[in-house]
Amino acid sequence: MISPDVIDALTAARRAEKEQALFYRAHAARAEDQGNSDDAEALNGLHADEQHHLSRLSVRLVELGATLENLDDMRISVDTADWRAAARQREHAEVELYESLLRLDVDEETRRLLEEILAVERAHERTLGGKHMPA
Repeated sequence: MISPDVIDALTAARRAEKEQALFYRAHAARAEDQGNSDDAEALNGLHADEQHHLSRLSVRLVELGATLENLDDMRISVDTADWRAAARQREHAEVELYESLLRLDVDEETRRLLEEILAVERAHERTLGGKHMPA
């Protein structure tokens, strides 16, 4: 049986993934509006990976018997033109988040998921590009 503290931590990670996905989607739209196809491609790849993390965490939480928080109304403001600096900081925070989650007492299936996501977040931090998440 997984502890309520682990469920709470996974729920917070799911919320953080939603926020990250919104961040990348907003910046991708801005890059597309500005005709910057290179940035738009990188941002859309990052967005896809973060959405995938959100989905995988959602499924795992349901498998563990948790009730999912409704994140449909979540909004963020994107007020920086330098998305790379902000993204690198955000990705670093995600790496730290998943490293901390792996220090918790989790089952092997959850551990594998967290390790997969952590590897992708590390790649995001290094490259600021996406499409690293396995299918």
